[in-house]
Amino acid sequence: MSRRLPPLNAVRAFEAAARCGNFTRAAQELCVTQGAVSRHVGALEDWLKVRLFERTARGIALTPQGQVYYAAVRGGLEQIEHGTLQVQRSPDERRLRIKLPPTFAIRWLMPRLARFHAKHPDIDVQITTSHQRADFDRDDVDVSIHSESVPPQGAACRRLFGETLLPVCAPGLLETGPRLRVPDDLAQHVLLCSMNRPKDWPAWLKAAGARGVDGNSGLKFENAALAYQAAADQLGVIVALLPFVRDDLAAGRLIEPFGVRVRTPGAYWIATRAAGTEQPQRVQAFEEWILAEAAQDGGD
Repeated sequence: MSRRLPPLNAVRAFEAAARCGNFTRAAQELCVTQGAVSRHVGALEDWLKVRLFERTARGIALTPQGQVYYAAVRGGLEQIEHGTLQVQRSPDERRLRIKLPPTFAIRWLMPRLARFHAKHPDIDVQITTSHQRADFDRDDVDVSIHSESVPPQGAACRRLFGETLLPVCAPGLLETGPRLRVPDDLAQHVLLCSMNRPKDWPAWLKAAGARGVDGNSGLKFENAALAYQAAADQLGVIVALLPFVRDDLAAGRLIEPFGVRVRTPGAYWIATRAAGTEQPQRVQAFEEWILAEAAQDGGD
């Protein structure tokens, strides 16, 4: 039995116009003229024998019938898009695609990645950085690493390590700048932090009992990796995460002026596709390796 479907180009034009809110932006998205979008929508309305849009001096608005039809069309097109992406993906058993925050990549993973490559030289690692957790249904990703206070839902997650805050700075900063003997001395220094972690300084200062220091002042960077570099360059003091500076503290590149370390509710997690999904061997190998590295690093 043949399907009774409306003109599909007209359906695309209608969906774009409804989503964009006007014919002009829909035309730009579809790379056609505004008149073409209007004609497609008109043809669809004639085919359905239903008015989909109200035309007013201010633009267009969906009619009640249009809202119902838009919900159905949008869902159908999203399923087609998802199916298309699934078909287009050509599994490459050698390539491991990892999505993770930039600071985690620079400060923790990169110094250790050579060990993974030495153990698994047949796996090609592809890294993309983002503060957004991966959507395994849409992103071309095998593994996601991210920071959250609770395990994320909808994926198979394992905890790597928790978040422990501590102020650190370059040794040279104390040779040329004001002293740092007690937490209140931080008022005489520049505080460094990431715009993605604005609560770290206030949380540490409160726990340390430093009442004369403004935790919202100082230099703020787009990501923490830049703030760590600024600390190494003696621009100020950063409230760091212990796993990201453990090696620098051991080597003397950074120092910890106080003995106050503060645990946060947050933790770093490694996530793969939903539980019950059989993981490729390359994913299993990376997960086993990074969990062992995190445990060897001291966990929290």
